[in-house]
Amino acid sequence: MTATDRFDTLPLAGAVLANLEQLGYARMTPVQAAALPLALAGHDLIAQAKTGSGKTAAFALALLQKLEARRFDVQALVLCPTRELAEQVSQEIRRLARAEDNVKVLTLTGGTPIKPQADSLAHGAHVVVGTPGRIID
Repeated sequence: MTATDRFDTLPLAGAVLANLEQLGYARMTPVQAAALPLALAGHDLIAQAKTGSGKTAAFALALLQKLEARRFDVQALVLCPTRELAEQVSQEIRRLARAEDNVKVLTLTGGTPIKPQADSLAHGAHVVVGTPGRIID
């Protein structure tokens, strides 16, 4: 493990680092090592990597680090092309957010009734993950 692929070299909260260790994140993948320092510094970026390479953590950790949990409104919107990917991304963001108290991640996708999703959104969420069609609805 090199210094450049260790999560503890990043400006992440101690609770986040402890959660990463608990989740089994031993070191950053190449896409995480390239993207996280830039994202945490506030830069926009575009990254491309294979399935299972850690792209979700690469953007979600930066997103969660900037989140103000006490401010209960939508602070991040993640668009996914499919319902299945939106569910997967939401689940991973929830796992990564366990270190922070009361972070609500809401998934908005088609194929399920819209009213419960709209009601949940009306009660507030910090992060919304959804498919374009349902977000437009």
